[in-house]
Amino acid sequence: MSLSLSLTTRLEYQHNSIGDLIEGLSDEQIRRQSITGKWSIFENIVHLATYQHAFLDRLHKILSQENPEFGRYNAESDPLFYDNCLRPTREIMQDLTTTRRKLIDEILSIEPGEFHRTGGHPVFGKLNITQWLHFFLLHEAHHLFTVFKLIPELKKEARRPA
Repeated sequence: MSLSLSLTTRLEYQHNSIGDLIEGLSDEQIRRQSITGKWSIFENIVHLATYQHAFLDRLHKILSQENPEFGRYNAESDPLFYDNCLRPTREIMQDLTTTRRKLIDEILSIEPGEFHRTGGHPVFGKLNITQWLHFFLLHEAHHLFTVFKLIPELKKEARRPA
């Protein structure tokens, strides 16, 4: 089994949309929680960067164990999420890029016969590696769309008279 062009292209480039989306926003705007009780743009970006590490760990377990079971990932239970929230945006973006490269390299090193290996997801059941990659990218796309939806509110706030 080999990966589709759609999957490999999204894996390689989808995360780059973050930079396009936040271009022109100040760090203060990126960190501002514009909807009470919802993550800021920054927290969404931190979540994506942090989840890549968790996903890479899951991939290693799928490759080394027989059908490992995973609990639902929860950023609020991940100390790395909180540590990363204290870091500068520039560092988080660099970590996201560096970790994505590691993830891509890891995936490209998987033997074609290994893509059938599975891991259990608490909601979606047993997923093979290709399905896990689709899940990963769809999850990331959801957060990119969330960031996209937050930007107009920030721009509206910036236009309000002081």
